[in-house]
This record gives sequence, C-alpha cells and structure tokens, in this order.
Amino acid sequence: MLYSVFMLALRSVRRNMLRSFLTILGIVIGVAAVITMVTLGNGATQAIKTQISSLGTNLLMVNPGQRGPGGSGGGGGGVPHFTAADALAIQAEIGGVVAVAPLGRASVTVVANGRNWATSVSGSTNDWFETGNWKLANGRIFELEEQVAGSAVCVIGETVRREIYGGTEGLTGLGKLLRVKQFSCEVVGILAAKGQGGMGDQDDLVVVPLQTLQRRITGSRKVDVLMVSMQDGADSVPLKASLRQLMRERRKLAEADDDNFNIFDTQQLAETLSSTTKVLTTLLGAVAAVSLLVGGIGIMNIMLVSVTERTREIGLRLAVGALEREVLLQFLIEAVVLSALGGLIGIIIATAASYSLSMLMKVPYVFDPFINFLSLVFSAAIGIVFGYFPARRAARMDPIEALRHE
Repeated sequence: MLYSVFMLALRSVRRNMLRSFLTILGIVIGVAAVITMVTLGNGATQAIKTQISSLGTNLLMVNPGQRGPGGSGGGGGGVPHFTAADALAIQAEIGGVVAVAPLGRASVTVVANGRNWATSVSGSTNDWFETGNWKLANGRIFELEEQVAGSAVCVIGETVRREIYGGTEGLTGLGKLLRVKQFSCEVVGILAAKGQGGMGDQDDLVVVPLQTLQRRITGSRKVDVLMVSMQDGADSVPLKASLRQLMRERRKLAEADDDNFNIFDTQQLAETLSSTTKVLTTLLGAVAAVSLLVGGIGIMNIMLVSVTERTREIGLRLAVGALEREVLLQFLIEAVVLSALGGLIGIIIATAASYSLSMLMKVPYVFDPFINFLSLVFSAAIGIVFGYFPARRAARMDPIEALRHE
C-alpha cells in the first residue's frame, strides 16, 4: 500500500513539472543559502586559525609600549626597548617556555643580480625559526659561530628570492651574495613560503643574526620584540603572569607604575576570532533559514490549490473504498517528495556555489556533512509540517460532495 501511494504521489508531481519546480524554489534557495553561509563561515574560521598559527605555535609576543603588534610597537618616546639579556632571563627563569627569540627589525633595500627590492630585515637567533614556526625550503639556518661573530650571512623569504633571483620556487639564490644596506651577505637558507597573513606578505623578509643587524644596520643593541614559544598544552594565563612580573622587575617598575610593555597571546587571539566568526556564521545561517519557512508556506499554498483541483479525483478514490489515512498519506508524500527534492537541488547548488566562492575569497573549502544532512532532513520535515493541513483537508472530504464538484 505504501509503495502504491508513493508511486501515485510521484506521478502527480511529474504531471505538473513547472508547478512543482516553482513550488520547491523557496526550499532550494533556503537550503542553498544556509549551506553556503555555513560552509563559507567554516572556511573563514579555518583561514583565521591557519593565519594565526603561521605566526607561531603557542606564541607570546612581548612588545614595548602599551600597544599591540598592530600598533606602533615602540610605544612612543621614552619607552625603553628590550635587550638580548631579557630573552636569556625569560628562558632561564620561567617554566613552560620552549624557546625565546629576541627580534630586531629594520626597513632596507636589498640589491643583487641587477635588481633591487624594498623589504624588511629581521635580526634574531635560531630560536626565531622555532617560535615563528618557520621551515626551510632549502639551505640551513645560522651556525653558532656566525651568531656570536655577527657574520655576513642571511636567510631570505620566498618573495625576496623571487623578486631578486627569480627561477624555481625555493631553489635559485642559495649561496649567492645579497647586498643589504652597506654590506653583502651570503644567502645560506631560503624559507618555505607562508603566503599572506594578517600583517601582510609574510615571505617578504631577510633574516640575519641579531649581532649582524645590531652592528651593521641599526647600530643599536635594542630589541624590538621578544617572541616566547610555550610548551604544547601549557596554560598561558599563569605563564603570562610570571612573564609580566619578570619584565616589570627587569624594567624596574614600581608597584604603582603601569606596564610599559604588552604581551600579545596569539592563541587567545585565534580563539576570540574563531568564536566571533562562528557567531556570525550562525547568525547568517539563521537569517538564510527564514527562506526555508517561506518555501514551506509556498508548498502549503500549492498543495491547497492541488487539493481543490483534484477534488473529483479524491472523491472517486474515497467512493471506491480508499481510506482517509491513504489519501492523507498520498498528499503528505507529495509534499515531502517536493520539499526533499528541493533540499537535494539546494545541496547541489550550495556545493558548487560554496566551492566557487571559496576560491574567489581565497578561503579553504570545508565540507560539512552534518549541515548538509541536517538541511535535507529539515527540508523534508517542512514538507510534513506544511503539507499536513492540505492533506488532512483532502482526506476529510465528503465523497458525495467531492464527486459533485465541477
């Protein structure tokens, strides 16, 4: 009986293809909009996490002044910078720390191979590669003797390598000389590309030993940033408290004095941004879901029209012995088939749209099977909810009155 009713419902849907398509259009748009919004939101969340993790794993950045890394950094005149000794003190006195890298920076123009390129040069120790989660595409990092002596060696980012030396990614340029300001350094390593980040092109840089930067470029022993990498699973709250207390002692701040430095936690930033993105994704998905209700109302209206048009058919079925529940089931199945078909078409459209928009927005395409399955189930449920009233109206018809209907 169920199979017969199902086939009757399918034949009814096929008889009016254009009407059926227009009926499910609201469901199609609703499902497609919800899935697309959620998928793009998940992709944006993943992109944020990737960008933050590219700064470093479990990373704390200690900056002079009261502004974060996106601000002036120096905090204005009168704010003392750090020194390499501060990094050694953090490594020695605070538990849960894997590596500490003092970092100095300057803007320079590099020249080689008949080309020049304006970039930034960073001076640090080998701990910088670990704290910043940097990998080498080719070559090596600095040797201990080179760091102590301030040797003329450098590691370059992919953007600098491409603009100066050209050729195959990660290969051309190794062992060549690169003029940085007034001196030439040997390129001993090439960094693996990271791409764009929240602060611009992460690959547009030249890295030299800290002593080299201080002696040959800045002429100062100041350090701009202390990069502190925590152990995996370490609680950043007590570690930051210990770090703050140590830096206040080393900078000789009285109890009533405000901090003249700030501690930037990339892990907390990632969590905050991810939470914000998820809230926005949920909000957009909820707004898009309103169109599902509109689609459900459309199904109910068309089903009511269908019941009126098929009054004689319904009366004939009831007159020859069809039960009320069979007529009810037939119209319910028609509504569910229509809404479920709309859900399937919506999923197909959403998949294509999400993938295309992800490429356009340059965010990862994150397929979420749960939201796709939930949208299909919800669309079918809409068919049941909004199809029940027309189906009940058809099932409760008086066969004699229905047969008289013109």
